Amino acid sequence: MKIKIGIALLVLFASCKGTSQEKEMATDTKVENTKEFSVQKTNAEWKKELTDAEYYVLREAATENPFSSELLKIKKKGTYVCAACATPLFKSQTKFDSGTGWPSFYQEIEGNVGYEIDNTYGVRTEEHCATCGGHLGHVFEDGPEPTGLRHCINGVALKFVPAE
Repeated sequence: MKIKIGIALLVLFASCKGTSQEKEMATDTKVENTKEFSVQKTNAEWKKELTDAEYYVLREAATENPFSSELLKIKKKGTYVCAACATPLFKSQTKFDSGTGWPSFYQEIEGNVGYEIDNTYGVRTEEHCATCGGHLGHVFEDGPEPTGLRHCINGVALKFVPAE
């Protein structure tokens, strides 16, 4: 009897899934299918310009370790720009502490962030720099108002430019 209950519980837990991943895309009206970007460089050129960590995240779509970014501590006013091409991506007033270990924002600078479907681990919405195509992170629908979105961004993909 205990074995049957154990198997039933195992099947029940294995069939559960998170609600933040239910929709096909968090921002399905903004999906871009293009791979053409205004800043285009070879892998060799990117490797010369970026640190190893920046290259790994921005060009190979990796994820940095949580709570490893110095950007988590920044509370100043300013703009977060792409570490590869300096395109402004997020304003400091949209940053919030999501508790996830990555810099999080509830709104992007419109037109400067692109989106694609990422099927690597379920279906997620991947974010990239609309200028150079650098991988930034993912956006989820569990953020604060006014948008309800959480742009979960790799800190190594960003640089902070303080307001003057």
